Amino acid sequence: MRERRSEAGVALLISIFVLLLISIVAIALIVSSGTESALAGNYRNATAVYYAALAGLEEGRGRLLAKNINSFKNTAAGFMPSPGTTLAMANPRYIINPVSGETVAPWDPANQYADTQYLAEYGAAPPNPSPSTASLSTVAGIQGPTFKWVRINAVNEVSLNLDVTPVDGSLDPNPPIYYDGTNLNTSSNGSQVLEITSLAVLPNGSQKILQYLAAPVPITLPPFPATLTLSSSPGNIEAFHAPGSNSSYNIKGNDQDCSGNLTGSKFAAIGTLTNSNNDINHVTSGIPFGYRPNYTGQNFAPDVENVGGLFPLTLQTPSQFDALAQNIIQNADVVITPTPSGSPPYLGTATGANLTPLGMTSSNLLTVVVNGNLDISNWNSDGYGLLLVTGTFSYDPDTNWYGIILVIGQGKINNSQNGQNMQINGAVLVAKTRDGNNNVLAGSNLGGASVQFLDAMGGEGMRYSNCWIQKAQPTASYKILSFHEISQ
Repeated sequence: MRERRSEAGVALLISIFVLLLISIVAIALIVSSGTESALAGNYRNATAVYYAALAGLEEGRGRLLAKNINSFKNTAAGFMPSPGTTLAMANPRYIINPVSGETVAPWDPANQYADTQYLAEYGAAPPNPSPSTASLSTVAGIQGPTFKWVRINAVNEVSLNLDVTPVDGSLDPNPPIYYDGTNLNTSSNGSQVLEITSLAVLPNGSQKILQYLAAPVPITLPPFPATLTLSSSPGNIEAFHAPGSNSSYNIKGNDQDCSGNLTGSKFAAIGTLTNSNNDINHVTSGIPFGYRPNYTGQNFAPDVENVGGLFPLTLQTPSQFDALAQNIIQNADVVITPTPSGSPPYLGTATGANLTPLGMTSSNLLTVVVNGNLDISNWNSDGYGLLLVTGTFSYDPDTNWYGIILVIGQGKINNSQNGQNMQINGAVLVAKTRDGNNNVLAGSNLGGASVQFLDAMGGEGMRYSNCWIQKAQPTASYKILSFHEISQ
């Protein structure tokens, strides 16, 4: 009985101990669950704000591309410089994306969304105010991604803290940086590099700043070693006939800037892709003897040269030229396909009336494709940019064209109008890559191009202009050169 009395209460102690263990485990589970919930919430917020900022970057990058229907060119005219024009330093542009009742002014230091990162990177606040445009992320009144602003600006060696080509051991704050397809440089080689920065803020206060360095990547076009380049190959001679009663008609390889001033650089007036079958003499014979001094360039007039050796090995055959044309078609701002005719080569004909609504100007250069014939007789307007015609191009000297003209396919240019004293400023390339049934020529030999102008055709001819050639370069996309998050 004494032993039983000494063991009394043990069960109670054991029960209390077990309850204590259960309570500890329960508390640990509750704490663990709360931690997991907090981690999940933090991850969810971090992911949401990351993708909101990324959406801002992609809107900015996408709207830089001219062929995008929502491009700045189409939705905010004048917001960005015209193609080929450099965006100046210390001249940022902003896309703002406020919610209802909110003011987003990143250039204002007192604003809750002030762009302090610009100050950290450039050592100065952005101009107050800076040019801005509204985001297109809100559709039908439904709020899109919650980024607050996107900044687009030029960069230099100081802002990137990077000494680029030519490397000189110092950081230069003045020239903007360019991308030539391989390297960054300050020599204006290639396309200007732009910095795209995006700030996103969630309602709970989560923030994220992401940044791209991006540059437009042009479509690789053929070189333009001559004002007028004509395709030819063994057995395929070019057909060329210049105006025979117009002393004002010239084809000049003396390079001019976009204002018509001579730069001092010289190119061939007319180039042929081979010298087989005595192509140079054949083209020269198509120039009236008395007017041959009007065809100037690198050599004595009339300056007709074999430039085929300057073309890359990837651009020698009909299929390669045709692939170039297809690439331009896929990335064009406008593709016009006139109703096909009922006879070979089954190509319809577009007219100047199809070009008028495009609104081409010196600040709105377009890549325009006519997938067929183009006859601009009596158009009496000017064109700006790159024009690709896959059929026959009927040119009217009532028209100035500033940029590049490619006639790749049937490879024919002619005219039926006398016209006024207008001219083509840039470069023209004519290449026959398709037969009379509009099929790509078999084999490796291009056909002979055909440029046949009436004796009485008016106009002042063609002028080489590297400036307009560069402005007319079509862009396939804006390549991302770097991508990183900026710590706050």
